[in-house]
Amino acid sequence: MKLSKLWLLVMAVVVALSGVAFAGPTLDNVKAKGFVQVGVNGELFGFGKPDEKGVWRGLDVDTGRAIAAAVFGDASKIKFIPLTAVQRFTGLQSGEVDVLCRNATQTLGRDTELGLDFAQVNYYDGQGFLVSKKNKKIKKAKDLNGATVCVLPGTTTELNVADYFRENKMKMKPVVIESNAELAKAFFAGRCDVLTSDASQLAGTRAVAPKPDDYIILPDIISKEPLAPAVRHGDNQWKDIVNYAVLAMIEAEDLGINSKNVDEMLKSATPAVQRFLGVTPGQHR
Repeated sequence: MKLSKLWLLVMAVVVALSGVAFAGPTLDNVKAKGFVQVGVNGELFGFGKPDEKGVWRGLDVDTGRAIAAAVFGDASKIKFIPLTAVQRFTGLQSGEVDVLCRNATQTLGRDTELGLDFAQVNYYDGQGFLVSKKNKKIKKAKDLNGATVCVLPGTTTELNVADYFRENKMKMKPVVIESNAELAKAFFAGRCDVLTSDASQLAGTRAVAPKPDDYIILPDIISKEPLAPAVRHGDNQWKDIVNYAVLAMIEAEDLGINSKNVDEMLKSATPAVQRFLGVTPGQHR
């Protein structure tokens, strides 16, 4: 995916949303501070993690930058707040962050019980299992009967894996650790037979393993995990800004526009591209 190249384009698409007559409380607060506080993972390769130079990288990070670009015309006016799976929703509820861009699954319970609103889904995932190749008898999920399972608490992952083992009349021993990094460390140290999480997260964890080729993601996917940014319920304008920032990133990728070719694409004869980039008037789709 090339979404990481697209956030510079978003301001032209959604900046008008931040200037309507009835500004919401979140936007007012963000403008007063001069930056957007974004809740991110902090430990997940490909979604939200500083690189070796301390520069934040990943899909969720770039989504946060797109929101900042939409509000300020400057993607650097942003502060990333690392939150664990347990902390992420209370951090949003309490106002510690303005928006949660942290590989969070959209669910009815979270929407209605936690006072949250989810924006457009920006990554469709599913839960899987990461195992060591040394366990030659484990070829599929149903071979995991009796396994010790590393899992994050307070997640749909924890519920899904319990449901899967119960439904298939299998036994498991959970190893529950709140930190992604510490959970992965426990798995690589052999404290559990399997690490379960979203398949994208497992791929990221495997990529930073001491010896990635020693591990394999099983073919089984046991759930559907629509991941989306979240905001506090009741501030429709702020939700619109976040929602259309994500949609603009998706649409730009669909049209083949990125930060490297945007100047050339301004000359495109395609009507949809012309409207998207503001070359011709009118709403895009």
